[in-house]
Amino acid sequence: MSRFRPVDRQTGYLLPPSVDDWLPEGHLARFIVEVIDGLDLGPFFGRLWRCRF
Repeated sequence: MSRFRPVDRQTGYLLPPSVDDWLPEGHLARFIVEVIDGLDLGPFFGRLWRCRF
């Protein structure tokens, strides 16, 4: 009895390799990512780690 799962190499991706492939320019999700990238989250994560440990 084999423990390997059968593989169908003809099956496409469940999701595209990149979100950029299916999110159009100007999509709200792109804007949110840009805003979050611009935030300084150091103080937030510093406090989070101090509270958890």
